[in-house]
Amino acid sequence: MDDKMNIQWYPGHMTKTRRRMEEDLRLVDAVCELLDARIPMASRNPDIDAICGKKPRMVILNRIDLADPDATQRWTDYFRSKGYCVLKTDCKSRKGIDRFVPAVRELLAEKLQRYQERGFVNKPLKLMIVGIPNVGKSTFINQISGRKGAKAENRPGVTRGKQWVTVDKGLLLLDTPGILWPKFDDEEVGRRLAYTGAVKDDILDVETLACSLIALLWRRYPDALRDRYRIDLPEDAKGYELLEEAGRKRGFLLSRGEIDTERTARVLLEEYRSCKIGRFTLEEPEYE
Repeated sequence: MDDKMNIQWYPGHMTKTRRRMEEDLRLVDAVCELLDARIPMASRNPDIDAICGKKPRMVILNRIDLADPDATQRWTDYFRSKGYCVLKTDCKSRKGIDRFVPAVRELLAEKLQRYQERGFVNKPLKLMIVGIPNVGKSTFINQISGRKGAKAENRPGVTRGKQWVTVDKGLLLLDTPGILWPKFDDEEVGRRLAYTGAVKDDILDVETLACSLIALLWRRYPDALRDRYRIDLPEDAKGYELLEEAGRKRGFLLSRGEIDTERTARVLLEEYRSCKIGRFTLEEPEYE
């Protein structure tokens, strides 16, 4: 089976989104970027550094409950080495959420000091929240603000229709206008987004996707696959061989005794996403 897949999609409205973000940057003090802790690089838009310029930055590694804790710490160290403030969260359990406001105040301590010196006691800090679809941005904003749904709020001096969310009297969040998608220059980026469910399965061949996922897990976390699927194959086994072996051990057979690889593929993807196989991170930071 051909393990290659090709996802090349960069929506036309990204140009409009980028232009609006660049315009809105003058309204905020810092930029907060949400990433999926399992795929921190694949879940970024590569243009974000150029868009944000020299604005103070915070990176939020979300869904840490699904990621490898040791890898999450390595990514935390990596982004901190780049000068970012880093927060680790799981929005479902609210883990790390209570650290957000203190982290913002620490990130913008110098600006707060200047406000105090000038007598701007009640002047709020303003942050722009960015992130690609399906990294949990809306859930994060709702958890931080204590709302069930982020609502638009027209504020004095702010362009009409922008999504400002009040965290408290000292902090406002600006939700990103439009949708910020990653740019699939590398087909592996598309695959990793598909593994986590950020790209719908129905636009991809599920068996091809599962073959590349199980091959990646076999390289990075072989013991977990051995424990879950009782796979006993050589280290250099190919994706389709691994998928067949997993299906054979699960007893997923068709009428003629053939292995139902499509069913195996769907089960593998579901069990990976629901963390039944283990907590995995699919990328490692590359230090310059």
